[in-house]
Amino acid sequence: MEIEVEYKYIFGPVPSRRLGLSLGIDLVPFKTCTLDCIYCECGSTNNLTNIRKEFVPTDEVISELNHYLNQNPKLDYLTFSGSGEPTLHTSIGIIIKFIKNKYPKYPIALLTNSTLLYQKKLREEILDIDLILPSLDAVSENIFKKINRPCNKIKNNKIINGLIKFSKIFKGKIWLEIFFVPGINDTGTELKKIKSVLKKINPDIVQLNSLDRPGTENWIKKCDYKKMQEISNYLKPIKTEIIAKYNKNNSFIKINNDTENQIIAVIKRRPCTIEDIIKMTGLSNEQIDIIIKKLLKNKKICIINQDRGIFYRLV
Repeated sequence: MEIEVEYKYIFGPVPSRRLGLSLGIDLVPFKTCTLDCIYCECGSTNNLTNIRKEFVPTDEVISELNHYLNQNPKLDYLTFSGSGEPTLHTSIGIIIKFIKNKYPKYPIALLTNSTLLYQKKLREEILDIDLILPSLDAVSENIFKKINRPCNKIKNNKIINGLIKFSKIFKGKIWLEIFFVPGINDTGTELKKIKSVLKKINPDIVQLNSLDRPGTENWIKKCDYKKMQEISNYLKPIKTEIIAKYNKNNSFIKINNDTENQIIAVIKRRPCTIEDIIKMTGLSNEQIDIIIKKLLKNKKICIINQDRGIFYRLV
């Protein structure tokens, strides 16, 4: 009889709009981050810091990965992501080396806000990943502060210089994301600055994003597709794409048999619609509806109404 395991530091697999079927690796406690972005789907940052340390036990993360990956699951990526900034963890390089040595068949991705890439030590620690997805929402310091609300020791020029230095030594792919907030970082003046910096970073692709899930501040609106297309055209000849909804049709392998805990683990890190949860679990709408009603009744999750539909977030 198989013993059920409840994972603390890995979650999913999650249907990602950019990475397909992705197993998440969460290296920091909930909302431990260098930024407090106004659009963050995880809510406000409650531990705003730029101090790196071993936030969660490295050996336990490795143990969970070993247990799960030993089952030979079908995955597109192992992704350092979750509810905070993964590069704050001082042993991210050790975990990367473990995966590369024991499970080299799985590509590794890193979702990062780029804030710590100015540190040479960190740049060296993450060189072996296959794909980095850094973000850069502004060039002007005042706009950076308005959108990203950084820890007071973080300056945008250091972030940009770190990205440029890393891009010169990194052998993998760089998919740089820009999150557009209408009326703030989509002006002609700021776009001109962004384009100039992108030429220096020279990413493989620039991914243009806007509100898809509920953000921290409820006044934020989605940048309409026409405007996103205008931005894409302006940035030419830089290669860009507008991030689309996840549309890959897969039957997902569950982390364990406790589907309720699996759903909670993902909703804890990002709000989800019923459609998101169906894609994640492979269960029917009726089955998910039963679980959602139970979680709502027990006040474990709550409802948030958004343009894309009804989202569920952990209470």
